[in-house]
Amino acid sequence: MAVAFDEMNGPGGDLRPAYRELSRWLKETPPDALEYRRQEAELLFRRIGITFAVYGDAEAQERLIPFDVIPRIISSKEWTLLEKGLKQRVRALNMFLRDIYHGRDILRANIIPDDLIFQNPVFRPEMNGQSVPHDVYVHIAGIDIVRVDADNFIVLEDNARTPSGVSYMLENREIMMRLFPDLFARHRVAPVERYPDELLSALRSVAPLSASAEPTVALMTPGVYNSAYYEHSFLADKLGIELVEGRDLVVKNDEVFMRTTEGLKRVDVIYRRVDDDFLDPLTFRPDSALGVPGLMSAYAAGNITLANAVGTGIADDKAIYSYMPEVVKFYLGEEPILKNVQTWRCREPKDLAYVLDNLGDLVVKEVHGSGGYGMLIGPAATKATIEAFRDKLKREPEGFIAQPTLALSTCPTCTASGLAPRHVDLRPFVLTGSQHVTIVPGGLTRVALKEGSLVVNSSQGGGTKDTWILDE
Repeated sequence: MAVAFDEMNGPGGDLRPAYRELSRWLKETPPDALEYRRQEAELLFRRIGITFAVYGDAEAQERLIPFDVIPRIISSKEWTLLEKGLKQRVRALNMFLRDIYHGRDILRANIIPDDLIFQNPVFRPEMNGQSVPHDVYVHIAGIDIVRVDADNFIVLEDNARTPSGVSYMLENREIMMRLFPDLFARHRVAPVERYPDELLSALRSVAPLSASAEPTVALMTPGVYNSAYYEHSFLADKLGIELVEGRDLVVKNDEVFMRTTEGLKRVDVIYRRVDDDFLDPLTFRPDSALGVPGLMSAYAAGNITLANAVGTGIADDKAIYSYMPEVVKFYLGEEPILKNVQTWRCREPKDLAYVLDNLGDLVVKEVHGSGGYGMLIGPAATKATIEAFRDKLKREPEGFIAQPTLALSTCPTCTASGLAPRHVDLRPFVLTGSQHVTIVPGGLTRVALKEGSLVVNSSQGGGTKDTWILDE
């Protein structure tokens, strides 16, 4: 595996300009003072109660995501490029989704194989021919970005269904400002606090035509047992909108209402953090207690906007991901600004043969996997694990893709033995409204806290950092 790019010290050990002030500050700050503030940060997170649940982990029902107090710093020049590339990609994703559920030009052009769409469990035939307000399918996208050198940011995956983690971006910043005002004073850091306002304005902008002048937005949660419930209540609070569960909503004459103490009130836009399968027991899973009977008929009638739209899971699919460079060129006639990771599609015999021969060097992922579950990191796996995975791959090759093991860039991180480099990725949040695409300067930096580990997912022991975009 290649040597990881050090974001602070660069390839030759030369301090990179964005980190100059931080480096100076670290030299002036005694290690025990840093450790004291690190503990203070942990205390604040505990008090606020930012936790997430780990599925299938009986002991730790609610865990704190570890927070690292050393910020990750990105120059404004780097951010400008990243922002351009993200906007381009999300525009293409929205055009792709509209096309897949309407004219299907991309299939007719033989760019993506038909069966990859139609036999895909997350393709929603119910959305065929259905228009969505302003043709926006993905109102909130979380695009996972990794860095391998000074010049290239690479997209690792597209989260187009219900991306989570933005509450950490906002809370991390608040805590850093409270604990490190001296470090902030030395930098011009672009603000992230306007995210809730940007999100609310994007959601209101896509309200149905039949909505009132001040559209009513609500956030729909599966409820307190969901792993991201803290984020749902946090965002509803920040946006000043109602947090509702399926049982709080009712559909009458193809319109959606929420029960309030003053009676029923019409809802125009639902920011839903509930998966497609559970949205409406009359259309999808009949056993779902989380959904709203009739919601899909109100949606078909054009009386409610769902953000994100139903059927966006097809854009999350990791086999579809491998076609994104072609998707960008097809719809926008432009070269992709952000590159993809080289990807082998195990559904293709030639690719499968290569992957089976090189399992020890590759990362193999489920096409619908998330949260770092169900994947194989070849270089870190035991022989037995690799052999078990080999059988799985032979049994259902179409369920997997493979990629080279990337040397994710590193940032300085607090460890038990002092500051040390740890691997990071970045999830910026891209908002699409009726008029424009906006990205708050920053995102969620996730950090693999175990030495040498490349897995940044919180469910697998990763932590987070505040992400500073310098406003030069």
